[in-house]
Amino acid sequence: MHSLGTLEDLPQSYRDRLTELNLVPLWPNMRAVLPHKVPSRKTQTLNWHFDDLRPLLIEAGDLTPMEKAERRVLVLANPGHGLTNMQATPSIYMGLQLILPGETAPNHRHTPNAVRIIIEGEGATTIVDGEPCIMERGDLILTPSGKWHEHQHDGNGPIIWLDILDLPLIYQLEGSWAIEGTTQINTLNRDKSFAEYSAAGVVPELDFQRENTHSPMLRYPWTKTRACLVEMAEHYNKHPIRIAYVNPETGASLFPSIGFGAMMLRPSETLSLPKRTTACVFHIVEGNGSIKVDSNSAIQWAEKDTLSAPGYTDITLNNTSATKPAFIITADEAPLHRYLGIF
Repeated sequence: MHSLGTLEDLPQSYRDRLTELNLVPLWPNMRAVLPHKVPSRKTQTLNWHFDDLRPLLIEAGDLTPMEKAERRVLVLANPGHGLTNMQATPSIYMGLQLILPGETAPNHRHTPNAVRIIIEGEGATTIVDGEPCIMERGDLILTPSGKWHEHQHDGNGPIIWLDILDLPLIYQLEGSWAIEGTTQINTLNRDKSFAEYSAAGVVPELDFQRENTHSPMLRYPWTKTRACLVEMAEHYNKHPIRIAYVNPETGASLFPSIGFGAMMLRPSETLSLPKRTTACVFHIVEGNGSIKVDSNSAIQWAEKDTLSAPGYTDITLNNTSATKPAFIITADEAPLHRYLGIF
């Protein structure tokens, strides 16, 4: 691989004329944007320890009332991308959101797609276009692009969840915006997603021909996901126990930009993930263990922690408990990579 010319090789007068016309020579920057074999990666391997973050989030509840926040969130920003850019990976945003008893995060809608993973608390509900979605530990709740949504908390104690959005992607496409709305009054008297999709492969007769650009199932209860993983482990002694969250009517990923999955690590199990192009994030629902990326030192994780790892790496997960399984929810950019033909 031969070396390319640099900016310093060019006369200053020539460079000044390029600048005046908003031109940039490619060859000095070629290796930065088109490196050989492996891309430049800014995503760092990182663990946001929940026990360290929770006190700061609770303090935010004392410092900032809801009417001054609209959404009371601490963003999990990966330093490799710059803290002000609010990126966990190239196109995934994550944040911890807090609502206190009696509060409502007001109704709004926006262009980015969002998923909520409930971490702590009970008694809260997310209302999405009039559909109430109960918020329980480990649940995935979707608020697809353009859907009105608000969060109401009628329980006791704080409720905390992890927001995962394709905000960095939509922002870079100059398509990120939001509209404020009024409180949703005309709501259903049931959790429609749970009622209509509680059994796999079964939908109401009148609805089965609906066309959706997003999953019609807005709440994916953790109790059912966990039970599925446990049952799979009973039938597969050696295979990795992993599932994907999909649109129950089409089998497609929940969003075209972000894919979600869950896995179970048996007691003392070590799992090496296939090397892939996409960065990945891991949210620990239950258990304790470690993650090792390439030849770097292992990072320990515990229940409720959230981690990130770059693409094009060897990732190994280990459950350090000899008696209890570990359960992890994952998010990555695989659907986007597949669409672009780079997966």
